[in-house]
Amino acid sequence: MRYVVTGAAGFIGSHLARALLEAGHQVVGADCFNDYYDPGLKEENAEGLEVLRVDLASEPIDELLAGADGVFHLAGQPGVRSFGDVFPDYVSRNLVASQRVFEAAAARGCRVVFSSSSSVYGDAEAYPTTEDAGARPLSPYGITKLGCEHLASAYRTSFSLDVVVLRYFTVYGPGQRPDMAFARIAGALAEERTFELYGDGSHSRGCTYVGDVVSATVAAMERGVSGATLNVGGGSEATMLEVIGLLERISGRRLDLRVGPPAAGDVLRTAADTSRIREALGWNPQVSLEQGLRAQWEWASKRVAAR
Repeated sequence: MRYVVTGAAGFIGSHLARALLEAGHQVVGADCFNDYYDPGLKEENAEGLEVLRVDLASEPIDELLAGADGVFHLAGQPGVRSFGDVFPDYVSRNLVASQRVFEAAAARGCRVVFSSSSSVYGDAEAYPTTEDAGARPLSPYGITKLGCEHLASAYRTSFSLDVVVLRYFTVYGPGQRPDMAFARIAGALAEERTFELYGDGSHSRGCTYVGDVVSATVAAMERGVSGATLNVGGGSEATMLEVIGLLERISGRRLDLRVGPPAAGDVLRTAADTSRIREALGWNPQVSLEQGLRAQWEWASKRVAAR
């Protein structure tokens, strides 16, 4: 098959693109290499991949989809700290970019798997959270991701877009974005520097290893029912203090911890009910939290040692 992966120089996108290539597919990546975090890290992610520099929100994209059997739309502006002057970036890189991808895909009859986020649930009404729970995001990021889901539904209704929506729950592993908590903890341990924790560490996350996310995303493309919305969760839930404790044990080091105020837009808890994706796709996560954190620590410590 010939697949397009948007956001292919990002954390999840680069893992997905490599997995597709290893499975024998043709892969064309697209990424705008913006400066949300160090573009040099994105260049490393993209090494050995065909990744075109494309701003999906403003540049022509119809030819990008020419001959494609499917589009994995992972590009977007991440991060719940999305209030203030940065909000236009979330509107452009999430809402506008996704609308243009959906329109181009619908015109070509091309299937789309769209990566949404557990952030659409906000402080959920129940845990573990099912896909039918009310969506009440607490951050502009979550609001724009939910808006993208509504756009996907609108294009499916009006233009027969073949689309599956996946709601990822805290994806971690080697190459995780440097602004994310697990990457920051592992980096602080590897460099033996101070780590600032937002809040008291009691907030918890449902955690999903990147390899499990990739397998779920590929399964959704291959056999997901059009119009479905599915949680992707790894089955492990841990507080930030528990994650710190695990990484300290794995690394054999003690973290120099400094506690700061909670971050605006952060939710207290996430936990995925994955009954629907297990039944629909026969997908089950394979990597435990400890296994995944060990892989992330090994990646982080090798990077520091190689400097």
